[in-house]
Amino acid sequence: MRSRQLAVITTVVLMSTMATAPAQAAASQLTVDLATGTGALRYGATGFLYGLGDEGIPNETMLAALKPQVTAQKAPDGLQHPNGDALKIAPMFKRAGGRDIQVYMQDVYKQWPYDNAGITDYLAKVDTMTRKIVADPYRSSYVYVPFNEPDGIWYSGNLTGLLADWKTVFQKIRSIDATARIAGPNFASYRSADLKTFLTYAKANSVLPDVMTWHELGNDFYSSWQDHYNDYRAIETAVGISARPITINEYGRSSGDLGVPGNLVQFVAKFEASKVDGCLAYWTTAGGLNDLVTHNNQATGAWWLYKWYGELTGNTVAVTPPSAGGSLQGLAALDANRKQARVIFGGNNPASGTYDTNVVVKGVPSYLGTTVHATVWGIDNTGLAASAAPYVVKEGDFTASSGQVTVPLTGLKGQSAYQIIVTPNTDTSTAAANRYEAEYAALGGTAKVTYGTNTGYAGTYFTEGYGASSTASTKFVVSAPSDGYYNLSLRYSAGPYTGAPTDRSLRVRLNGADLTTVALPGTADWNTWKTATTKVYLPAGISRVEYNAYATDDRDAVNLDYLDVAATSGTVTAYEAEAASNTLGGAAAVVSDTAATGGKYVGWIGAGSANTLRFNGVSAAAAGRYRMVVGYANGELGDGATNYNSNIVDRYAEISVNGGTAKKVFFRNTLGWSNYWTTVVDVDLAAGANTITFGNASTGYAPNIDRIQIAAPVG
Repeated sequence: MRSRQLAVITTVVLMSTMATAPAQAAASQLTVDLATGTGALRYGATGFLYGLGDEGIPNETMLAALKPQVTAQKAPDGLQHPNGDALKIAPMFKRAGGRDIQVYMQDVYKQWPYDNAGITDYLAKVDTMTRKIVADPYRSSYVYVPFNEPDGIWYSGNLTGLLADWKTVFQKIRSIDATARIAGPNFASYRSADLKTFLTYAKANSVLPDVMTWHELGNDFYSSWQDHYNDYRAIETAVGISARPITINEYGRSSGDLGVPGNLVQFVAKFEASKVDGCLAYWTTAGGLNDLVTHNNQATGAWWLYKWYGELTGNTVAVTPPSAGGSLQGLAALDANRKQARVIFGGNNPASGTYDTNVVVKGVPSYLGTTVHATVWGIDNTGLAASAAPYVVKEGDFTASSGQVTVPLTGLKGQSAYQIIVTPNTDTSTAAANRYEAEYAALGGTAKVTYGTNTGYAGTYFTEGYGASSTASTKFVVSAPSDGYYNLSLRYSAGPYTGAPTDRSLRVRLNGADLTTVALPGTADWNTWKTATTKVYLPAGISRVEYNAYATDDRDAVNLDYLDVAATSGTVTAYEAEAASNTLGGAAAVVSDTAATGGKYVGWIGAGSANTLRFNGVSAAAAGRYRMVVGYANGELGDGATNYNSNIVDRYAEISVNGGTAKKVFFRNTLGWSNYWTTVVDVDLAAGANTITFGNASTGYAPNIDRIQIAAPVG
């Protein structure tokens, strides 16, 4: 449900159903039982409605780091919005590890509520859309959603009409795509009686949905989610059908939830406990992961909550909040292989002020020891502003009594979320700012954490498993406050290893692409540590830095302790778009704007192949790949539904180096023509002088270009 009419009602009662903590209240208790497993991690809450706009919008790194599961997007070539086409975002979503792409088929219509031209008109459109999906290479990943909020659109008060048309549309889709997965009925809220009637009819007519969907957009979610879930499962039993996968493909209220870590914990915890999928609601602009991302590559506070969620490993365990319908909620997972337990929690009202809670961890397994180490991290609400990174709230050792430890916490913030990482008591130093411990990073291949008997490391232990491996990988997610050069300082050990050379090396991968091979001189033994520093150019915001084994021999047999990230200097050469040395083609023109660097930019690029901006004399010391930082503005609004969300357009440019094949690059809308943002684009330059041309041969324009900056990827 996306109509702004809801906002008035919702805002009035925004916090009315959530528990309010009185001033100076006694500490509450959140209990985690590590001995009671609740199943495999689903990561289902990490879904988005119109969270993806176009290829690269948002930056793929922002998506991949969250372990995305489901996205809901508009129909192929739909008119509802200028961007968010399911088929166009599919390649990026699948590269990032995404599972299902739900197709909102009625978004083929331009207006909201949807234009109602009759079922015959809609069936013709369904035919066209389904054939496009069948022809798409990602066909098996799509889930058809034939109706959206039919209880309020087309069929308000007419359930009988919906049932008949559901059958007709369902059969039309299946006649074209025999393997189609179809989701529904997609009510705007939980409607028990109507769902029972719907499923009874669908069973009798052999048109049962493969995925059950409805929306959770109201205050009642907080107190009644479990009732909704239990009631629905009871309906399935009563009707005599097997349990369907559930996707709540729009969740979060129109005000107060999106981007707020403390409130979003509620949804993450409850959806994971029920093992259902969910998509954040589309209340603002497309392409920003529903307020998790700002400026296309920078994280809001809520992004970090979902990053924590995506990095849970092992299996979930039982969590008991202070009250089932209360505001403080959490989820937890235990990984026996990594010897780690992680707890994510938050969400106490009122939003202002602070609260205290005791996190009780019971059922502590023997491999964690009789004394455990706990590090508590916090992430605050930043609205739509960029968040620096999580911060350390508390760290300490706790003695288990009868397999139970208590971590007392005070002064917690209502809109913030928190994470506790529990390990064996092997810590040798405290957590540090801008330091990323390998034992807490995402691991791949044979990489592992053992919490053994080695010494000399920092933190609580290190990553090993690189010996006799070509698959080991330690994957750090780092944050940079601005575009520029940073020293990546990797602390490692490379002791004697049979068959391995004295000196070792690892392959460094940055944001999904191989970057360089870093030399790691040998160490005297496995308890001796050295630091190898690599200077790299990072974009502002989030980057994925991986240290990978890569050879069939053991030249990469190392242990990894941590990664430090620190800003440093480096050569960056700027070229202003309006410079007289550049070449303007066709209608492209220099325009004055005091917000642009140098007070000018070049606009009117594109809308035809003749209208171009060519940077001349772009210098490279040696042939190779370079980072091109494009300063641009794009405030275009396009066609679409006229009564809600702004229809932002992500303009694209066709970028050609030295007259070669053009590369199509989308530029996130900057929400104003005098808002200049940056996007980093990789370009392959020849030694000496180069030309870089911006154009757009279609009827659309490229963004206004302020300047470019060129930097070598490795300093």
